[in-house]
Amino acid sequence: MGANIAVAPRRDRTGSGRPPGAARRKPRRARDGRRVAWFFLAPALLGFALFYAYPTVKGIYYSFTDFTLLSDPAFVGTGNYRKLIGDDQFWNALKVTGYYVVVNIGSQTLLALLLATLMHRLTRSMALRAMLLVPWLVPNVTVGLLWMWLLDANLGFVNHVLNALGLGTTGFFTAPGWAMPTVAGVNTWAYTGYTALLLYAGMLQVPPHLYESASLDGAGEVRMFTSITLPLLRPVLALVLVVSLIGSFQLFDTIAVTTKGGPVGATRVIYYYIYEQAFTKFHMGYASAVAVVLAVVLGVLTAVQMRLLRASRSDLA
Repeated sequence: MGANIAVAPRRDRTGSGRPPGAARRKPRRARDGRRVAWFFLAPALLGFALFYAYPTVKGIYYSFTDFTLLSDPAFVGTGNYRKLIGDDQFWNALKVTGYYVVVNIGSQTLLALLLATLMHRLTRSMALRAMLLVPWLVPNVTVGLLWMWLLDANLGFVNHVLNALGLGTTGFFTAPGWAMPTVAGVNTWAYTGYTALLLYAGMLQVPPHLYESASLDGAGEVRMFTSITLPLLRPVLALVLVVSLIGSFQLFDTIAVTTKGGPVGATRVIYYYIYEQAFTKFHMGYASAVAVVLAVVLGVLTAVQMRLLRASRSDLA
């Protein structure tokens, strides 16, 4: 028998080793994910267009009309804005809102910083964090009703305790001097836990070796907080302050279920004033003008706040 001789396939002239006549495979194209991304973004963009963009454009249009919900709108130019400049109730509502913003953000931020620092330096209990979220999870209407019953001048538990201590009865929601601080205290109770968790999450990003080095150098907890924690927490703190500012200007539900703008306008914040003009007096055009001015004020305050706090820069970089 003759030996079987293996014959190697001939190489093509390019030296690739591919047998002659074999089809060359085309290189695969990188898959373009933009179509898939737009597909998943489409529902969110549609919702934004229907529930945010369109109402915004419509509201700006109505602000230049005399729309009253009872008749077709007629164009009045800047008449609503000129009326707004001379409206004492508008300026009073803006002043009351500013007072609430200062009291609410000040108390809420300080308490949240204290709670976040205690959790970060002393305990990281999951149960404690869950408890802090409970007030934030309760609807604002329920929170308002709960505290209205607790602070009622006749039947409230708090006033019964004050009477037992010989301090007398206080009309927390009915006295002009107490109404707005009480509303601010209620919302501080409701939102401090959530704000504390945001700040706590920011504190977790601070490298632990910075605290160890400072401790070896003899720095105490207060010095480490002011020299390490607070400067490195600036971007998160800026976010918290901006969100708190916008949320404070949007105060409505707590007022609606407790004081309804009273007593004597002491708690008539700008959102409640817009509601009264639009759905009580049916001055939809004028209410739209007030809303547009409020949006501009919030935009300016947010930009100033972001600039002063240098929110886009981090000392950790």
